[in-house]
Amino acid sequence: MSTIDAESIKQEILAKVRDYFKQAHERKVFVPFQTKIPYAGRVFDAEEIVNLADAALEFWLTLGRFGQELERKLKTFFDARDALLVNSGSSANLLALGTLCSPHLDRHLKPGDEVITPAVTFPTTLAPIVQHQLIPVFVDSETGTYNVDPQQVADAISPSTRAIVVPHTLGNPCDLDALIALAKRHELWLVEDCCDALGSTFDGRHVGSFGDLATLSCYPAHQMTMGEGGAVIVNRQRFIRLARSIRDWGRDCWCAPGVSDTCGKRFGWQLGELPLGYDHKYIYSHLGYNLRPTDLQAAVGCAQFEKLDRFIEQRRRNFRRLREGLAILEEFLIFPSVHPKADPAWFGFPITLRNGTQRSALVQWLEAAKIETRMIFAGNILRQPAMAGVRHRVHGQLRVTDKVMTDGLFLGVYPGLSDAMIDFVVERVTGFFQASRVGRSAIVSAT
Repeated sequence: MSTIDAESIKQEILAKVRDYFKQAHERKVFVPFQTKIPYAGRVFDAEEIVNLADAALEFWLTLGRFGQELERKLKTFFDARDALLVNSGSSANLLALGTLCSPHLDRHLKPGDEVITPAVTFPTTLAPIVQHQLIPVFVDSETGTYNVDPQQVADAISPSTRAIVVPHTLGNPCDLDALIALAKRHELWLVEDCCDALGSTFDGRHVGSFGDLATLSCYPAHQMTMGEGGAVIVNRQRFIRLARSIRDWGRDCWCAPGVSDTCGKRFGWQLGELPLGYDHKYIYSHLGYNLRPTDLQAAVGCAQFEKLDRFIEQRRRNFRRLREGLAILEEFLIFPSVHPKADPAWFGFPITLRNGTQRSALVQWLEAAKIETRMIFAGNILRQPAMAGVRHRVHGQLRVTDKVMTDGLFLGVYPGLSDAMIDFVVERVTGFFQASRVGRSAIVSAT
């Protein structure tokens, strides 16, 4: 079969894919109490499926042209030194910490070094710290922002402290002015976990462009998806070779897949105790992993990236609608607060119940109407069963953290929610607290 014939067939297939999307993924009409209102989900059109089919027909499978394109887009987006795709946000966190532990890095992290991080966190933000035999130092968060309290970070610094790892919780940027000042003053590495915060800005710059390294997740719940996937954003030249090595099996060679002898002396190296001339493709300078995604995932990510600005604006709009609609419930709810320089690309709408209301009752009330809610990740990570026996240090009382654990939750703001869905969420939440107010008034009258 000629190349022309193959290309013609390919274009016919991709045209059919677009037709399939129109028939198979038509949006259903929202019906209150019957249609589920997810906290998050995939938002896509025919282009994601076309890209996926294109990549499948090419059958390269491992990271290739779509991966290279998406890495270029992310590098430009963050104005970064490099961007490395990985197979999940969790792997991104593992790679970022592994890079800081590389023995080829000056001032690299070593077992027993302390890393300050908030107790309100996601498990895989913490896991790489523990797995690299570093000591997590837990500090409290701020009421309303759900982010690490910079003053607590400052007070927790000890002679053993070497790094700060902070998530921008639910897309809400941390106080980066304060954290960067602390990192510089004490010569600490700073890692931004931006898995929930792609597109959020601080002082007009994207979060993820401030720290030494930053991490992204492209799980379906996030601002853009690859299905499974993520990325590490590299903001220092010295990290590029190290991070790529650890991601790519730990090899010393930096050739792209399918390429040989980029260095010009593939059989001219002598490293470690290997004999001179050992194939550079099989020399390993790190104990690394294969953390790469497939090109099929990257193909979906390329299509999603083109929609990112729209997705972010829709998230912000849905957040505003919830905030305005629920404003009358100030006596019952602690609403989210934002640093004056921050503009979040919200992952969710966090609320904390004030005294006297049971979170479980509200959750059950909403779930009965098919409105999904989620806890604010692990709550206080120290209360989780996985922390049993883990070496750590705690600074302070973690009072805000415990309040988040017992009384916090978040609602969805993702772009797949229609105005009718948002209105129903407002109606249902308001109805719960109105019933609570009426019940309380009845008790007062009876006494």
